[in-house]
Amino acid sequence: MVRFRPLDSWTDPRGGQIERVRIDNGIIAMEVLSLGGIIRSLWTPDRHGERGNIVLGCDSIDDYLKQDAHLGAIAGRYANRVANARMSFGEDEYLLDINQASNCLHGGTEGFNRKQWHMGPLPDGVRLNLVSPDGDMGFPGICNVQLDYRLVGNNLYMEIFAAVNKPCPISLTQHSYFNLEGSGSTSNAEHQLQIDSTKMLDLDAHGIPTGMKNATGSVLDFRRAKAFSMAQNHEEFVSTSGIDHCYLTDSSASELTRFGCLSAPESGRSMTLYTNQPSVQIYGANYLGGNPGKGGQALKSHHAICIEPQQLPDAANQPTLEADPWIKPEEVYHHISRYEFHTF
Repeated sequence: MVRFRPLDSWTDPRGGQIERVRIDNGIIAMEVLSLGGIIRSLWTPDRHGERGNIVLGCDSIDDYLKQDAHLGAIAGRYANRVANARMSFGEDEYLLDINQASNCLHGGTEGFNRKQWHMGPLPDGVRLNLVSPDGDMGFPGICNVQLDYRLVGNNLYMEIFAAVNKPCPISLTQHSYFNLEGSGSTSNAEHQLQIDSTKMLDLDAHGIPTGMKNATGSVLDFRRAKAFSMAQNHEEFVSTSGIDHCYLTDSSASELTRFGCLSAPESGRSMTLYTNQPSVQIYGANYLGGNPGKGGQALKSHHAICIEPQQLPDAANQPTLEADPWIKPEEVYHHISRYEFHTF
């Protein structure tokens, strides 16, 4: 049985109230905000059975609105990057909000992470809804989004549906920063990462795909689990201050496919991701430093790891990537991911 407990709301300086709820199934628990669909805390047991929080978050609505790291939020309408903040469909060209170099990143300056969602209980979790108006950050059409977080045993399910009344590319991802050692750790270096796939996107200096490559035998080959620092600190990634790379999954939209596993040697926690999305971005929190965290502490670069299942970055502009992210009015976008927690 999942217990659903409302917490004291926060006053949004922009107007209204930010709802907060805690849901707990006795094995794992989480706190969810109506701001951005944010997972503020996620408690899972360590090898001694002690539950601890494994995601980064903030103390207040003011801190969440100050930071630009998408801490725990849903990134959208289009996760990752749209090159030059431009895209076209047929004869219609759309100019999007520019917020990273010349690109539109994670839906723009006022993306889904900063929106007020409507939130209510489910028998095993919480449901959030959002209506994004036509032209929001430049994206076409009214977009209706439904987001479910459900706790089932030692699993967190995240499921998103979206529909539009004009063709629009949609890619929504959960942007939590995971540190499986718990709140006492400020480094991701010793986390062990294992990834089933070696197929990747080649990215330019601004994170835009230029083609595909195979990571077999390279420092980015994680088929056998290894310390994240082995890749993060490699001289090849000095220009990006660490890992910010996109792996392809071979997933089909109709079923969940195992992507890989993140584990922490001290706590004994592990997290295995299953998803129906065609790619997963691995980001080592390279530029997180200085953002506000909990307890009044500033977060550090390489404090945690983001594992972001999503559509392919800039796929709206790159048909050669063989991924079509454009959702038509008669279609429904569907993203489901399962996060399975174990100890060892």
